[in-house]
Amino acid sequence: MLEQFSTDTQFIIVIAIIAVLFLLVFFNNKRNKRKRYDRKNRNFRRNFYEKKQNKKED
Repeated sequence: MLEQFSTDTQFIIVIAIIAVLFLLVFFNNKRNKRKRYDRKNRNFRRNFYEKKQNKKED
């Protein structure tokens, strides 16, 4: 696929793809941390009983 480009251009394209993948992983990790740490002030008991209530309703 990259054979049509020169070796310098191939190198630049590969570095750009790796950078984009790194940024995607970084932002996904940041989003997951925010979802996990901001979960209703991390009160286990309240979260547990709310989940239990939701399961009964379903």
